[in-house]
Amino acid sequence: MATTPMIPPPADGTMAAPPPPPGTDMTSICFRDQLWLNTYPLDRNLVFDYFALSPFYDYSCNNEQLRVRAIHPLDVSHLSKMTGTEFMLSEVLEPHLFVFRKQKRDGPEKVAPMLTYYVLDGSVYQAPQLCNVFASRVGRALYHISKAFNTAASKLEKIGYVDAENENASSEPKAPKETINFKELKRVDHILASLQRKLPPAPPPPPFPEGYAPPTAEGEKSSDTQQEQLVTVDPIIDQVPSKRMKM
Repeated sequence: MATTPMIPPPADGTMAAPPPPPGTDMTSICFRDQLWLNTYPLDRNLVFDYFALSPFYDYSCNNEQLRVRAIHPLDVSHLSKMTGTEFMLSEVLEPHLFVFRKQKRDGPEKVAPMLTYYVLDGSVYQAPQLCNVFASRVGRALYHISKAFNTAASKLEKIGYVDAENENASSEPKAPKETINFKELKRVDHILASLQRKLPPAPPPPPFPEGYAPPTAEGEKSSDTQQEQLVTVDPIIDQVPSKRMKM
């Protein structure tokens, strides 16, 4: 098995912050070493060495004991004889996907799964637990359901407000239409006619002053036609060329 070089400490002597203990929720982080990927191929033989560089690796596992003894860390014949925590390569789709399952072994055929990790195109992730996935999906569904109920309630409130306005408008008393009383109309006509008979006749109009002739209908028409002719005839534009002044 090919071995990968250890990461040297920083040149300034300061130690990097220790990674969180394995087994905690680290679904919000990922690991990628581009230098390693450019140096070594990512296949089923070297993918465990690459996974061991990530903060998800547990150095107290049985696989690490096999690495110290120069045995392949994924050798099932040796791992089945040991007890404790171990990593198993459960699914492989070279060179894109590698799935590691962390499990606790109590015997050759007795194992209990703990966590799942996967390497996708060179990036290492921790897979979320099933209970977290269900909680996230249920929370998202409840959010959309509550949003739908709020939208429906707001629309129902608008519909109820419109119905209330319509009920108020219908409850208002309508003004009755005025009806004509013919008896009263005849009574008023009779009173006006009796008053007209009692009043004296209207005086005659005053006479016209001397020398004034009242206009007749024919005279009014002739004056209107003369005004129209005066308006329509332009003294400059409508002149004949022979009548225009010569400069």
